[in-house]
Amino acid sequence: MTHKSNKGIVVLSVFDGMSCGQIALERAGIPVKTYYASEINKYAIKATMNNYPATIQLGDVCNVRAKDLPKIDLLIGGSPCQ
Repeated sequence: MTHKSNKGIVVLSVFDGMSCGQIALERAGIPVKTYYASEINKYAIKATMNNYPATIQLGDVCNVRAKDLPKIDLLIGGSPCQ
């Protein structure tokens, strides 16, 4: 889904988990150009990368800086599961 074409939206998902946001966007037929994920759980990241290998992992949300990212079209996320 990610990086398949130049068409689509740029997404930032904070507390991404196993990338349910990508699943929802895909099922809704919304094309995604680039998908940035902020997640720290190694098992969730492994599941994401297995299913969506073009995902750009950013690590801890506390270290994500808007100035380091391109224009984001959609910001999604949920509060941490803890």
